[in-house]
Amino acid sequence: MTTDALLGGHDLTLHRFPLEQKNRSLQAWDAADEYLINYVLEHHNQAQRILVLNDNFGALTCALKVMSVSERHITNVNDSYVSHQACEYNLANNQINDSAVTYLDSLSEYPHNIDLILIKIPKNAGFLAHQLALLSSLTSETKVIASGKVKEIHSSTLKSFNHFLSEPTTSLAVKKARLIFSKTTAKPVASKFPVSWPLEKTEFTLTNHANVFSRDSLDIGARFFMNYLPQGKKPFKVIDLGCGNGVIGLISLDKMPNAQVTFVDESAMAVASAKENITLNLPDALERCHFVQNDCLSDFTADSADLVLCNPPFHQAQAITDHIAWQMFVQAKQVLKKGGELRIIGNRHLDYQDKLNRLFGNCKVIGNNKKFTVLSSMLRG
Repeated sequence: MTTDALLGGHDLTLHRFPLEQKNRSLQAWDAADEYLINYVLEHHNQAQRILVLNDNFGALTCALKVMSVSERHITNVNDSYVSHQACEYNLANNQINDSAVTYLDSLSEYPHNIDLILIKIPKNAGFLAHQLALLSSLTSETKVIASGKVKEIHSSTLKSFNHFLSEPTTSLAVKKARLIFSKTTAKPVASKFPVSWPLEKTEFTLTNHANVFSRDSLDIGARFFMNYLPQGKKPFKVIDLGCGNGVIGLISLDKMPNAQVTFVDESAMAVASAKENITLNLPDALERCHFVQNDCLSDFTADSADLVLCNPPFHQAQAITDHIAWQMFVQAKQVLKKGGELRIIGNRHLDYQDKLNRLFGNCKVIGNNKKFTVLSSMLRG
């Protein structure tokens, strides 16, 4: 999806990633981006070293670079592989020099030599709290400006800012978006992440970083899916696609002692959690594992996997959409060997069965309850 945006007094052509997604109602920037950029242009346009957190598709980074009257350094921190891809693409597409842009993932230490900190408020409140905890150790009196839709900024959001930073204030709402103003204190407050908890009905313990789905307990979809995972001694090449904390791949390694499992997620924190969980629970199986942060199965070798296991998301950031699930299914078909299987779990109302029937020519229900259905499609020769 391509959108033309006026940000910071400059026209930008911005692309939402993945480029192949067809939902024309989704754009690569929103009113919260616009509000934040306009405020910076008016009040902080001389800031030279800016830390930007959670810039979904690069709108903030692009605007900050074209607004600058001199060379400005941007440190772009994101948990999302796709977001970094989008930012790099949009900078190049708008012919913006990216030589003074540094990309860090969500597990990296923040730089201390910063003039201004900008935050796009993430959907995950725990992830925001973790980021604020990291900011609490930075140099005192560095200004922090966060932006989000009014409906996303709750009293708990302000409490979180107040807990980790100096007393926050808020702006008036503009186009259903709002800003939060605060400052760093140089008084570090520890993050509670990563968290650990025992995996029910097993001897395993799971560790989750802050931005991993269902970080405090096993999510109900994964719990149901665990009842329908393959087992046996065949030397299958398995992909845990959208692996999250890696629980599905972990159980698969335990049930399939000769399998090789590749854990794939676009979240850096998810891939790190998966690796830590295998290291903690099945250290002898590490040599049978690969851990990849990626945009689904983009650039994976065709005809290379026997089995793809997947619990697909139905949202991207705050947007509800099925295009990621469809991308996962299409790419799984490309990666599977003849006779290979895609096995997924999904909410029953999402009608993945119809999608898989159209794509593979077959789809079998192998388990369901009132909320979820487990489906299997085979790649026939």
